[in-house]
Amino acid sequence: PLTVLGTDGFGRSDTRAALRRFFEVDRAQLVVAALHALARRGAIDAERVEQAIDRYAIDRDAGAPWGR
Repeated sequence: PLTVLGTDGFGRSDTRAALRRFFEVDRAQLVVAALHALARRGAIDAERVEQAIDRYAIDRDAGAPWGR
């Protein structure tokens, strides 16, 4: 019989880098968050935020991490 001892590369048992990406706290997400804050203040054009999202291949439709 199969005995489950954890998960393999999914969710919280993955590498730190993968977990940061999964929970949207990696450097790409931080860059986009900072750019978004600057755009809201009018310090930069909102197009810069869109460019960063595209550059870092962030899935706009992924939904919240806890819902995946």
